[in-house]
Amino acid sequence: MRLNNTELGDPSPWKKAGIELPHFDRSAMIQATRKTPAWVHLGAGNIFRAFLATLQQDLLDTGLAKTGIIVAAGYDGEIIDRVYRPYDNLSMVVTLKADGSIHKRVIASIAEALRMDKPEDFDRLKAIFRAPSLQMVSLTITEKGYDLSRAGETLPEVQGDFRGGPANPASYIGRLAGLCYERYTAGKLPVALVSMDNCSHNGDKLFKAVEAFAIQWAEAGLVDPGFLAYIRDPRQVSFPWTMIDKITPRPDEGVKHLLLEAGCTDMAGQLTSKHTWVAPFVNAEEAQYLVIEDTFPGGPPALKRIENAGVFFTDRETVDKVERMKVCTCLNPLHTALAIFGCLLGYTKISDEMQNPDLVKLVAGIGYKEGLPVVVDPGILAPKAFIDEVLQVRFPNPFMPDTPQRIATDCSLKIPIRFGETIKAYLASKTLRVEDLTLIPLVLAGWIRYLLGVDDRGATFTVSPDPLYESLARSLSALKLGQRGPFHEVLAPILSDPGIFGVNLYDAGLGERVEQYFEELMAGPGAVTNTLKRHLP
Repeated sequence: MRLNNTELGDPSPWKKAGIELPHFDRSAMIQATRKTPAWVHLGAGNIFRAFLATLQQDLLDTGLAKTGIIVAAGYDGEIIDRVYRPYDNLSMVVTLKADGSIHKRVIASIAEALRMDKPEDFDRLKAIFRAPSLQMVSLTITEKGYDLSRAGETLPEVQGDFRGGPANPASYIGRLAGLCYERYTAGKLPVALVSMDNCSHNGDKLFKAVEAFAIQWAEAGLVDPGFLAYIRDPRQVSFPWTMIDKITPRPDEGVKHLLLEAGCTDMAGQLTSKHTWVAPFVNAEEAQYLVIEDTFPGGPPALKRIENAGVFFTDRETVDKVERMKVCTCLNPLHTALAIFGCLLGYTKISDEMQNPDLVKLVAGIGYKEGLPVVVDPGILAPKAFIDEVLQVRFPNPFMPDTPQRIATDCSLKIPIRFGETIKAYLASKTLRVEDLTLIPLVLAGWIRYLLGVDDRGATFTVSPDPLYESLARSLSALKLGQRGPFHEVLAPILSDPGIFGVNLYDAGLGERVEQYFEELMAGPGAVTNTLKRHLP
């Protein structure tokens, strides 16, 4: 059984293999989508296929939608060439449940797959953006996808787009801004631009990035003067806040063999030239949450009709509470803590780390003791129950092949939100004392120790990609495991940088504590294990 339209024409072998097939006329869906496109998604990665595309399939299967999703890749177009077009834009989603059961499903809700870097595909996107029927453009492009500068300098391709105008931009957000200009010139048509990336106030980040292009182009006379007002008018273009949560690791070899044993063929994973692991299948956990601010100037999307799938449409205040609950306290900080210490202790699976009593104590303490006191209950999801599910079901799931190395990617972008916001909340509180924070400073010290690329045995390992790694590694290059402190001269410029931690850790009263922990972690082989045992109850 190969994943394509022709082979799906005979459903019997798929059903015999226990693989759920779509329950709608895919040809009719594709035709309807070309005629009246409603949803474009930018970012063709795993979370899109495992979560968003499955939501649309639910709607199609139950007759609540007639159109599918048009997906476009802007950063790594090879994904389209390798695992979309060769498989007729079909995907296999394998849900790995905590009880050991597995659900295999063919996802057929993607009507078109395009590359933003190909002129003919970008022209097709321009036509789609001129369609009055388009209601929503969602994005999963990672937090760094919204950055227009690095180290205070505007990125070269962004500078080029600022000068070049909206016709043929090269940067991700420049292309999106150019597509929005197409929609403006087609009659100032309404649309919702919906960031679904894991970053605080993601809608605002997207708005500021798109607005930056509109400002530059308007000032240079490269667009109609009314374009900037169009982008700034929420009655025409909205930028809803969202919170998304579903763990979708890279394609796992064990899952591939499971599919091969079921009779599927051509399931091999591939590494693109931009180091993205892709495969015709996606493996994911069962738990999923998507909370969306309900501001859609082009009318409510079909997604609003879905039930019992972890999707909530609500107001901005509630989204903010849920997002802060998840990103700042109840999940992401715990994930990052496991990633850092997992790499230092030689783990390659998050679930295996949850068999280590010290690591369980660490993340439980960060969640229940240090994080939960500053969480505001959003009302639609209970914070303690959320942490319970994370620590008792999601992280320990032995069938989820998630790795600390994956989670450790781009830590410098995550730390100011995942830990800095809690520190700020303690500083602002009249009842909480920042000096009572002991585990969060331990994680911050662990991250600095991790940046040395030397594990607890003294063996070297590869630090996961991070935009600040090279500069931080240079600052730490003189440090060697077993070296005795004090380390203040080396650490002070790092720990005092609010761009890294969200606050100046010395001004917050935590800098010296982080230095102390770091000194303990540097004592020699076994120091990470010993430090954890020393400071955990």
